[in-house]
Amino acid sequence: MKIFTYLHYFFYVGFNWNFRIAITIINQEIKGEKKYTIDTTGADELKKLYKQGIDISHATMYMPISYLLLEEIFRQLSFATKKHFLDIGCGKGRAMCVAAYNGYKNITGIDFSKQFCEDATNNLKHTQRKFPAINYHVTTVDAMNYEIPATVDCIFLFNPFDVVIMSAVVYNILESARMYPREIIVAYANPLYEELFLEEGFTEIFHTKEMKYLEAAILKLPALL
Repeated sequence: MKIFTYLHYFFYVGFNWNFRIAITIINQEIKGEKKYTIDTTGADELKKLYKQGIDISHATMYMPISYLLLEEIFRQLSFATKKHFLDIGCGKGRAMCVAAYNGYKNITGIDFSKQFCEDATNNLKHTQRKFPAINYHVTTVDAMNYEIPATVDCIFLFNPFDVVIMSAVVYNILESARMYPREIIVAYANPLYEELFLEEGFTEIFHTKEMKYLEAAILKLPALL
């Protein structure tokens, strides 16, 4: 039963952050999962991947972005062209599903966990029942080696890995922007390495931080001529 998932997640957030924020987040989780009819709640420290011999040294644990913060990001993205949404480190697909509710029809997600990609695909199948026109693709791949599609105009990140991989991701984004000049928006939750983007010509156009842990920035890269 999902109640046990919520309880486990509540205590996980409570012990690792604090119980005040845990109450807020669990209320959001219950409402959000019901609203979007998906299953993305939970925390995963990637121990199973480690036992499978997969290098997790540059990865961060799985925790979904809070629905409150995610919905605020999409409110701020109302101006976007909405051609192609890419979630790098997509986990179980929460951001991709919410993107569909916000008008994105071409949606791509990548993650180095095959299980997460399968979970994301299942959640997107549910979402597609409400939005039959969406085209989605989820791939199991290392973000360091991923070539950003030419049509992507919005990229989502929720602190999925450390500075080593993030540096490579920034490089990959810039390479795509040089090869196919266009404006690119990056929605970056828990933006620990935002400076990497700013140093390469991105401009912060929105920033929010609440309850210490709920933080996000929206960055814009103009078309490179």
